[in-house]
Order: sequence, then C-alpha cells, then structure tokens
Amino acid sequence: MSFDLLSQPIRKYVRDKRWEELRPIQHAAITRIMESDRNFILASRTASGKTEAAFLPVLSKINLSDEGVQVLYISPLIALINDQFMRVEELCTYLEIPVTKWHGEAKRSAKDRLLKYPSGIVLITPESLEAMFVNKPYQVHALFSNLKYVIIDEIHSFIGSDRGRQLQSLLSRLRFIHKTNFSIIGLSATIGDYELAKDFTGDNANTTVLLDKTKKEIIAAFRYFPGKTQDLPLELLTDLYQATATSKALIFPNSRGRAEEVAVKLAKIAGRMGGHQNYFSHHSSVDKVVREYVEEFAKSSVRQPFCICCTSTLELGIDIGSVDIVVQVDATTSVASLIQRVGRSGRREGTESSLLLYATDRWNLLQSLACWLLYEEGFIEPPEVIDQPYDIMLHQALSIVKGKNGIIKKELIRQLADNAAFVKIKQHDIEVIIDQLIAIDLLENLNGELIIGVSGEKIVNSREFYSVFLATENFKVVNSGNVIGEIPYSLQIREDENILLAAKIWKIKHVDLEAKRIEVIKAPDGNRPSFGGQAGAVHMRIREKMLEILYSDQTYEILDSAGAEELRQMRQEYAVFPLYDLKIERPIQQEGNYVTIHTFTGSRVNQTLAFMLSKAGIKCDLYNESSSIEMKTDVATFQKVLLDVSDLLDNVDEHLITALAEKPALIDFSKWGNYLPIRYQVTLLKQHYFDFQGMKAVTRFRFVANAPE
Repeated sequence: MSFDLLSQPIRKYVRDKRWEELRPIQHAAITRIMESDRNFILASRTASGKTEAAFLPVLSKINLSDEGVQVLYISPLIALINDQFMRVEELCTYLEIPVTKWHGEAKRSAKDRLLKYPSGIVLITPESLEAMFVNKPYQVHALFSNLKYVIIDEIHSFIGSDRGRQLQSLLSRLRFIHKTNFSIIGLSATIGDYELAKDFTGDNANTTVLLDKTKKEIIAAFRYFPGKTQDLPLELLTDLYQATATSKALIFPNSRGRAEEVAVKLAKIAGRMGGHQNYFSHHSSVDKVVREYVEEFAKSSVRQPFCICCTSTLELGIDIGSVDIVVQVDATTSVASLIQRVGRSGRREGTESSLLLYATDRWNLLQSLACWLLYEEGFIEPPEVIDQPYDIMLHQALSIVKGKNGIIKKELIRQLADNAAFVKIKQHDIEVIIDQLIAIDLLENLNGELIIGVSGEKIVNSREFYSVFLATENFKVVNSGNVIGEIPYSLQIREDENILLAAKIWKIKHVDLEAKRIEVIKAPDGNRPSFGGQAGAVHMRIREKMLEILYSDQTYEILDSAGAEELRQMRQEYAVFPLYDLKIERPIQQEGNYVTIHTFTGSRVNQTLAFMLSKAGIKCDLYNESSSIEMKTDVATFQKVLLDVSDLLDNVDEHLITALAEKPALIDFSKWGNYLPIRYQVTLLKQHYFDFQGMKAVTRFRFVANAPE
C-alpha cells in the first residue's frame, strides 16, 4: 500500500489530518516517486491533491540531514507561494525542517537566515530565482548545489511562454553548479500536450506522466443577454444578482475594467434589494493588501455569501475556501482557461462544480458553446512552443555576464549552447547576438572577457531586469493615504472624473504626473477605467468547432431559450452558404464593394492572412470575434489574389523587415526583442505573432458564396 511507503512523520501527518483515504494521483505519485529518481508530471483535475501528491513522497524520501536546500518549489504567482507556504509549513513541522518564502514581498530576516543556514524547502518565483543568479551567484551555489527536487506548480502556465523559457534556462544553470542531479516534478490540471510537458524538464526520455483521468461532475447553464452598448445589459446584471445572491461566487469577466463594472453594479442592485454587500474585485491592478483581504475574507466565510469579480489572478490554485458557483461573462479565449476557472467551484469532496456562462453577443455565445463542447470531448489546446527564443537567450546572456561579474566570451557561448532552453539555436546565431550586444554597448569586450557595458549597466541594475514580461506603467490610486491599486494613465485620468477600482466608485481630486499618483475620494457613480492588454489568441480548433455547431442540427439543453433562438437564427443565416466539407470549405459574401470571408480558423492564422492580403494590395479589416476578414474588392479579385498570396511567402522576411521599419511597435510583445539584429526580430515575429503554415492551409480553402434565392 502506498501509505506504508511514506516516512513515519509523514504518516503521522496524514493520520492527524484525518484523511479517510489517499486520492488516486497521490497513490500513483507516492508509489512511483518513492521507487525512482525520474522526472514526473502529475496531471489531474483541480483540487485533486497534487501538491500533497508531490510533497508527501519527496519529503519521505530525502535525507533531511543533508546540507543545503533539498526542495525548490517554483510557482508562477507570489500569491500562490504565500498560499502554499502555509500548507507546506504545516507539513514540515512534522519533520522539523524550515520552509522559506523567497520573493520580493518576503521577510528579509527569513532570507538572511536561509543564507546563513541553507536547508529545507524554498518557495520561489522564476523572477526571484533570476535575481539570485544576478545578485547572489555565490549564494546560489551554497544554497542549491545539493538540491534533490524541483517542484513546478501550474507547469502548464510556463510551457510555451517566455517565462517558461527563462525558467528552463535557470534550471539548466542550476544543473551546471550541481554536485549530482535533481529531479523535476511538474503539477497541472490543464496540460494540452504531454510530450511538450516532458520536454520542459529538459530530459523527455527520463520523464514520466502520471495522469488521473477522473472527472468531476459539472452542472452548466448558458444564458444569453445581447448588449446594445459597451456596458453590460441591466437584465444580465439583475439575473446574475439573483443567481448568486445567496452563494459564494467567483465571477470571471474577461477584463479588469469589466470586473470592476460587475462588482460595483451588483453591489448597487444588492443595496436596492436588501442583499449582502460582500462584493469585491480581484485583479492585478487592485492593491496587494486589498487582494489579500479579499482572499482571507473568502477563506474564512463559513456561512456568509460573497461575490468576487476577478481575472486570471484567481484562475490558478490560490486557496479561497469553498466556492458554490463559478460565473463566466462572455467566452474564454481557451478551453484550458475554462477548465481552470470552473475547477474553482465544488472543490470539497463529494460536491459538484457549478458553472453559469453569460454571453452578450452571438459570437461570444457560439465561442462559449464551442469551448464547453471541446471540454466535454477532453480537448485542451497544446501550447505554442517557440523553438528559437533569441530574445530570452539575449536576456540570459546579460544575466550570466552580470552574475559572473565578467566571463570569457567562449565560455559564455558554451554555456548558452549547452543550456536546455536554447538547444535549437545554432552556435553561429549565439555568436551574432553576443556581437550585437557588444555593438550596442550592452556588453563590453575586454581582451576576450565580456563585462556589462555602460549602456547595459542601467538595464541589468534595474528591478525590471529580472522579468522577461513587459510591465505597464501605472499610476498609484490613493484615498486618504491608503493605496487602493493602480491604473494605466489615459485621457480618462483627469480631475473630477469618476472611476471604478477595488469594487468601489471614486472621484479623482488630484493627478500628480511627476509622482504618478492619483488622489481620489468616494463618489456615488462612475465609469470603469480602461486597462491595456490584448485578448489571448484563440486556437483554430475552437473556431472549427464554432463552424461545426453552425452547420449541425443538434440542440443543446444547456442553452436558455434566448441562446437557443440566437443559435437557430445564426444557423438559418449561414444555411445560404452550401458547405458540404467543413474541413476545406468556408463562406464568402459580397455586399456592394466589399467582400467578407469567414475563415473559422485560429487568431494567428487570421493575422497572417490579413497581413499577406495587405501586402498583395488588398485593404482589409480583421474581426477576431467572428473570425472574419472584410476587404474592399470583389469575389473574383479576392480568389485570384488568394492564389498569388502563397507566392508572396518566398519574400515574407523582406515584407516583415519593411513592416518593422514602418511600425517598430510590432516587436513590442517581446521585452528584449528590440535589442536583437533585425533578422532575429523577424524570426520572433514569425514565431509569436504569425502562423504562415496555417495560412497556407487557408489559401487552399474553397470559399463558397451564398446560394442564389
């Protein structure tokens, strides 16, 4: 029995917790981890006990008297670290080993104690690990040279992302200073490609996936309230209030501004109806202290109902206690996101998850339904992995030089070439990029030894250097000396304008442009602030599913009458396009001087097609929600140009160089991309923003015009 394999203190912990039995992923993990030093990916639904599945066998197996940190836990969020710290610390009291949080908000005294007596478990983010390598390279060796396990929580959030490549690089750099080898354990509820997850460990062949396919029962319902303005319909908000008034609810709109709108307006409705006033907003622009208060309120509310209007900040596994219902307002951009969100409800054993989805227009209705049906089919989007992350390699080159306080050029090239994160980057390209860093004075070559250049000093000495993602410049919002949060500067930010933030309404009394500070007082009414950020890319399988729904005669019980009627009307409208093979046929329509094609393919493919059509001389507008492109031309001309577009691919690099020259902001998705030589910027664009292979498939589509009446 797996329980018997655990050490005596860990068995006592389990008995004291009065667990009736171990969960399936815990049984499997304990058995396999205890008998092997392989890497493991633990994949099971949310709230299935993955954290304990990793820590119970790991802490039973390691020799706690060994010197140095034994276990490194890496999380994508500081809030998740703070949450897991309490769980892990409780477990480690049975073993009498220290647990240390290491991030920008952690106590200095705890960090100093760890540096003096390296031992136990460290919980950290990739950015804080990066800062260690840059500022405390010798301590990194002392802390982690005897590391046994690295546990990566929510590993799916790293795979395919810039942060993920940074983390892979940091793990490779840890291996360079390691006496032996350490094992990696990844935890996730939403992995779309298990081979990519195995690749992420840096050793696919030595990595095993433990998959628990147990599903949790979900009660889902769709409600359709078409909106006529940018604000949510009052009918939707009233219905939402009634559906959640006596529940503990998480409400996920798709933006920070919408989250504020929902929180404030629900509180107003509750005030009129005599309901509770426990309405909160929770997103990255709400001050940390306020967010932590909301999390603690939710966790400690045994009987009180509440509504938290949130974004992806509560999508991951931060413990906020029991939630009765999850509400999604308009479609998620991915099936993975929907799974993470619905998994926040029904976390107690024996309870069902409850999901309520609202749609405010027909395309959000169709996309929501497509995501739900794909979830039921077991589909999760595979991440888009960047094979040649030149920008992240450039950043790591600067990090290594800074941490080493100078390094021989050949040795830097060797370390980058041997790094698992950059295995598909040729040595010649590494050399070219390093020479570029020297040319722009980010590095300086002193007789073969590289040091940080004069221009590079300001960059590497900034706190912003540790991250590979772009941070927006925000203004602090302050009321009577208390920080409420921060918002990006916009035309809306002016005195006497009212804004919503932290689920309250504020009037701006003073704007200090130099200090980037906004003084506010409470107000009776206001508008949601505009936040930056783009919607995530939609995978082509979701778009294809939307098309399949349109050309199906299947009815869906989860739709309300309004949603079912809207779907019926859409089907009737698209029935005039006689499509017989949905794999290769798409609708096209001519209205006056304009042609509209409905591609029903992924966001990146649409962006690529629109770009190439513009290069072919056709002015076009892309509408992502409906996956359509409108062009000022006629059908015959479009059909001819579509055949010619493939030929333009031979010169696509030249077109992208021209596009970058005309609009340098195209590379702004990459924090470090603008330091690269232009041809590497082009490669990044092709990898991150465009999908030329997918576009080739579209050029082979047969576009079908509406049948004559």
